[in-house]
Amino acid sequence: MKTVEQQLATLASFSESFSQKVAATTGYQRLPALSLQVFQVNLGKLCNQTCRHCHVDAGPKRTEIMTRDTMEQCLRVIAAVPSFKTVDITGGAPEMNPYFRWFVAEVAKLGRHIIDRCNLTILEEPGYEDLAEFLAAQRVEIISSLPHYAEFRTDQQRGQGVFERSIRALKKLNALGYGKNEDGLTLNLIYNPSGLFLSQPQRVLEREFKEQLLSRYGIEFNHLYCINNLPINRFLDSLLRAEKFEQYMQLLVNAFNPATLEGLMCRHQVSVGYDGRIFDCDFNQMLGLESEGVSHIAQFSPEAYIARNIVLANHCYGCTAGLGSSCGGELV
Repeated sequence: MKTVEQQLATLASFSESFSQKVAATTGYQRLPALSLQVFQVNLGKLCNQTCRHCHVDAGPKRTEIMTRDTMEQCLRVIAAVPSFKTVDITGGAPEMNPYFRWFVAEVAKLGRHIIDRCNLTILEEPGYEDLAEFLAAQRVEIISSLPHYAEFRTDQQRGQGVFERSIRALKKLNALGYGKNEDGLTLNLIYNPSGLFLSQPQRVLEREFKEQLLSRYGIEFNHLYCINNLPINRFLDSLLRAEKFEQYMQLLVNAFNPATLEGLMCRHQVSVGYDGRIFDCDFNQMLGLESEGVSHIAQFSPEAYIARNIVLANHCYGCTAGLGSSCGGELV
C-alpha cells in the first residue's frame, strides 16, 4: 500500500488539475464552504472485513480508534451547533469502537438524526448479536454497502462469504422494521462499480436492486445510493497494478459535471478523524488533507469553519463525475 505522500504525488502527477478544471469551467478560483448540516465522525479503522476497494484501508489488524475523550469533544460541538441536524458515524466498522453504543445514545439525547454506516456482517459477529436491536431502539438510520445482488460480484469486492452473511443481516433488519416504508426505520444501500466505469443512473439501479432483492431473498430497503470509486488507497493501488490509473482518471475528467459543485458534501459538513483532526470530507481525511484554519475538534469554531475554502486535489474528480457522488449518492 502506498503511503499518503506517495498517493498525493501520484494524484498530482495527472496532467489535468482539478482546481484548474473548476476555475476554467466555472470561474471559481476557490470553492467556499456553504453550510454546516452534517457532522461526520470516523470512529476508527478497525473492521471485521478487508474490502478490496476500501478507501479507509480498514481491517481487523488496524488499531486506530477514537477515544471517549475525543467523542466527548465531538458531543460538545454537536450540542453547540444547532445546524448539525445529522450525525453520520463511519469507520472501519464503527460499531467495533468500545464506546460506540454510548456515543449513539448520547447523540440521540441531543435529538439529532443518526446514521450508522454499517457493513452488515458486523451484525453476525460474536458479541454483536443484539446490535441490530440496539440500533432499532435508537431509531438509527442504517446505510450499508452491497456491491451487487449477485453473490459472486459482492464477494469478489468484499470477500468470500460476505454476501451470504449480508443477506442474513438484511433479513434481520427487515424483521425489526427496517426498510419497510418511508415512515419507519430507514435502511439504505450503497452501490459502487466493480470496474473502471461510472454507475448507471441511481433511480435505474435502485429499481433493479429492489426487484432482484425482493424476488430472490424477500428483502426490502428504502433507497440505493450510487458512489463512484475514488482513486485513493486500495483502489488506487489496484489501478496502478493494472496500469489503468491514467485511463480511469481520464474517464473521470471526461465526465466532469460543474452542476455537481453546489451539492458537494465537503461544502456542507465537517469530517472528524478518529484522532479528532478535522477535514472537509472522508476522502480528504484518508489523504491527510486537513481543513483550512481549524485543525482539531477541540478548537472547533463554526464561524471559522464556515468561512473556509475547500481543500481540493485530483481525487475530487470522482465526486464531480457524471451525476455526482457523495455519501448520500448522486448530487444532480
